[in-house]
Amino acid sequence: MAHRHTEAMSYGIIGLGRFGSALAATLAEGGKEIMVLDCNEEKVRQMRQFTEHAYVVRNLQKETLRETGIQNCDVVVVCIGDQVDVSILTTLNVINLGVPQVVSKANSPEQGEILGKIGAQVVYPEKDMGVRLAKRLISGRVFNLFELNKDVDISELQLNDGLAGKTVQEARLRNRFGVNIIAVSRKDWLTTDIRPDYVFDKDDTLVVIGDREKIRKLADALGTV
Repeated sequence: MAHRHTEAMSYGIIGLGRFGSALAATLAEGGKEIMVLDCNEEKVRQMRQFTEHAYVVRNLQKETLRETGIQNCDVVVVCIGDQVDVSILTTLNVINLGVPQVVSKANSPEQGEILGKIGAQVVYPEKDMGVRLAKRLISGRVFNLFELNKDVDISELQLNDGLAGKTVQEARLRNRFGVNIIAVSRKDWLTTDIRPDYVFDKDDTLVVIGDREKIRKLADALGTV
């Protein structure tokens, strides 16, 4: 992995659920150097198309993490939101290893508050209570939820009639625009289980991850697709 004195930044992703896998694939496809860790051998195997630094780990203790070399990454994202205790301890271990920027996924404000207090940047990709208020205060087609680096964003896009009634497979947003959908919300409903046969609704809001410029192009095109 690249060390901090090199110009190219490297990214570590711990946890290969839907969010972690989409994050890893998007960074790798953008030419970024990544390392991924998970306890699931199949998920790790799938990531080896993107990086040779894909490791199966049996635990996330400090010494186990150190052995993988993840402390040499410039940014580490802990994507274990559904296991609160593991999420917090892993985040703390990564911070204590001296990683300059640690981002941690939270599934609740309470979890996020703890993660923030121990020194992590917190992201709520699945359900961010603050975003609901922001939607009422900020107008515009794109709302940026989180800036992963100077190029890669996690953003919300409001759908319109252009894609309503089309499936994810028919819309081909990843192929056409190079962005990954990681969640879809509609009023008080949200899902991260984005299957190819999911049919878009005109009231859907998409949570996408990708290059900032590509997200902007998708937002511009939503009026005509």
